[in-house]
Amino acid sequence: MTAARRGRGRPSRAEAMEGPGARERILEAARAEFAERGYDKTSVRGIAKAAGVDPALVHHYFGTKDEVFAAAVELSFEPALIIPAILGESPEGVGDRLARYFLSVWENPVTRAPLLAIIRSALTHEAAAKVLRGFVLRRLLQRVADDLDVPDPELRAELAASHMIGIAILRYVVQVEPLASARTEDIVALVAPTLQRYLTED
Repeated sequence: MTAARRGRGRPSRAEAMEGPGARERILEAARAEFAERGYDKTSVRGIAKAAGVDPALVHHYFGTKDEVFAAAVELSFEPALIIPAILGESPEGVGDRLARYFLSVWENPVTRAPLLAIIRSALTHEAAAKVLRGFVLRRLLQRVADDLDVPDPELRAELAASHMIGIAILRYVVQVEPLASARTEDIVALVAPTLQRYLTED
């Protein structure tokens, strides 16, 4: 049976020999490829070449290019680790914690480059926009809003997302001044109360 016919099933012996670190290498390569080439010009074959694996192994771990893209987004945000920290012990201060976390991801050069590619791709490519919506809204912000047990959690998550993604576009993509060079602490101080209101007030 060929690798193509196996799809996402058990990899061949040759593929399995890539070792336990193959998935991590693929993810790192995918993040670098998407950051450098954008969504349209990145291919599964190119990701595999950069990771030093067979393309069949990429399909085995992730399936389609969209799924690799989604995993690369998640690698930057690490929702399983950060959601409990954002929620904290009480709803008080959730806006501040969310703003600080979001900006810290963008301020880090390692995570900023792929996020720039993601935002740019989402503005022009529906598949990339779908991944961004699905991750930022469903897997991050809506989970935060759901855990806060407030009315209309999906709407609240979308409002918070629109606010933060708008900041990301103006500060890091378009680089509009004075926002582009403003201190992170100043942005947090101005943005946190609005996020707090979105996520907790009736």
